[in-house]
Amino acid sequence: MTMRFYMTPGSCSTGIHILLEELELVFEAHIVDLLAGDHRKPAYLAINPNGTIPTLVLDDGTALTDFQAIAWWLARAYPGRQLIPADAEGLARVQTLLDLAGHEIHGQGFTRIFTTDRYAADPAEQAAVQAEGRARVARGFAAVAPLLAGRDYVTERFGIADGALFYVEFWAERIGIPLPEPCQAHYRRLLQRRAVRQVLAEEGYGAMLRRL
Repeated sequence: MTMRFYMTPGSCSTGIHILLEELELVFEAHIVDLLAGDHRKPAYLAINPNGTIPTLVLDDGTALTDFQAIAWWLARAYPGRQLIPADAEGLARVQTLLDLAGHEIHGQGFTRIFTTDRYAADPAEQAAVQAEGRARVARGFAAVAPLLAGRDYVTERFGIADGALFYVEFWAERIGIPLPEPCQAHYRRLLQRRAVRQVLAEEGYGAMLRRL
C-alpha cells in the first residue's frame, strides 16, 4: 500500500511535502481544498477527525495528523538521510526551531493574519488582530535569527526544522513581512534546493520560481 499525503498547496503541508521529496519517497498526493471546506467533510474527517492538514497515512493505514509528528516520523523512519542530528544538543536545537516555527510564528502569528475571524467576529476589531499577528510573526523571526546566524541550516545539514522554517518564511515573503537577514539567507538558500523547487512548481508557484 502506498503512503497517502493529504495537503493544501502553499500551506504548512508544503514543509512536509518538501521532506517527502527530499527523501525521494513514493506517495499519493491528495489535495484538500480548505476554502471549499474539504477538511470538514465526512470523507476527510474519517481520516483525520481534527480536520487539519497535513495528514500522512502510512502503509499500514496509520494516520499521522500533526506537522511535528509527521516530520519526526520521517526522520526516524529514514535515518540514513540524517534529517535530524544524532547529538542531544542538535536535537534540542531542532525542537526549539520547530516550536518557534509551528507554535509561535504559525500558531500565534499567522493564524491571526489568515483566520482573523477566529479571534474577532467584529470587523472593527480585525485590523488590530492582524496587527498583533504581524507583531508576533516579527518577534518569532527575531528569536529565530540568532539561531541561524552563520549557519547554512538549523544544524549541520538540511533537516526537518528547515522544512518547518521554510513554509513560514515563504508566507512572510508572500505577504510582505520583512525577514531578518539570517532568515532571509536561509529562505534563499532553501529556494535553490532541488526538492524545494520541485515542490513549489508542483504546488503552482512555478511563475514565482521563474522570477528568482
